[in-house]
Amino acid sequence: MPLVALVLVTAVWGITFVQVKDAVAVYPLFAFLAVRYAIASGALGLVGAARVRTLDRSGLGAGAVLGALGGLGIGLQTAGLERTTVSSTGFITGLYVVLTPLFGLVLFRTRVRAEVWAGVLISTVGLALLSGVHVGSTTGNALVLVSTSAQALQIVMVERYAARFDAVGLTLVAMATSCLGFLVIALVLGELRLPRGWTVWGALLVTGIFASALAVLIQVWAQRRISAARIALVFALETVFAGLFGYLLADDRLGWLGWGGCALILAGIVLAEPAAAELLRAASARSPGRLRRRTGAARPGAGP
Repeated sequence: MPLVALVLVTAVWGITFVQVKDAVAVYPLFAFLAVRYAIASGALGLVGAARVRTLDRSGLGAGAVLGALGGLGIGLQTAGLERTTVSSTGFITGLYVVLTPLFGLVLFRTRVRAEVWAGVLISTVGLALLSGVHVGSTTGNALVLVSTSAQALQIVMVERYAARFDAVGLTLVAMATSCLGFLVIALVLGELRLPRGWTVWGALLVTGIFASALAVLIQVWAQRRISAARIALVFALETVFAGLFGYLLADDRLGWLGWGGCALILAGIVLAEPAAAELLRAASARSPGRLRRRTGAARPGAGP
């Protein structure tokens, strides 16, 4: 169940690439992010305001850390995207698959099984094929790399906090922290104004409620059961879904290398995540072809 929920989260993140790109073309970026996280905070506040009171000082601090890292990751990623190529941004962002277990090992001596490292290696090759690894600008690539480091560290820190604090309260504090940071930046830049049009509001509602509030809440819940390294591998599907929805909705074309990269990412996840392999075996067992073969085997007297 946690694996399925996380895959759905990455699918939402993938489809919002197209929505956000269209929205920020007509509405200032930091204003968009401020309103997005305000919606996320409001949505969680409806059910989680009372649960924030269950957090002690360390719980509030943990939520603030997660919100700061999440906001830093999104903000720097976007700033880097303005200065480098889309493919470089996609590949460097996907490197949190590598950085997450490294941060866990260095900071907290978290051991990572050999099959997880193998899955990381295979998925990294897949990310390179999917993104094309164009060079881009040094400054832009550096910003995206710092962004990726923040996202990887956020995944590692969620693993430390998830079992200690209430998931809804922790996530609400994180969303409010990100909102406050982006609100200050938007005010300083003079970007804050009322959003207009369905293109902007549609993107704000989807990203605020589903890609932010629910996504981080599901991540916190899932990381009580799944390690940070395995979470990062599943999150690599974001790049796959971005390519898929770009193909379906924005007429992007991946080519054979791109689809091969998607296949390698999936292979890396299946290798490292036993639940993914079990899910595929179950789906295969229920496939119509296999059911027909089983039915035929059970009825040897049936006609040709």
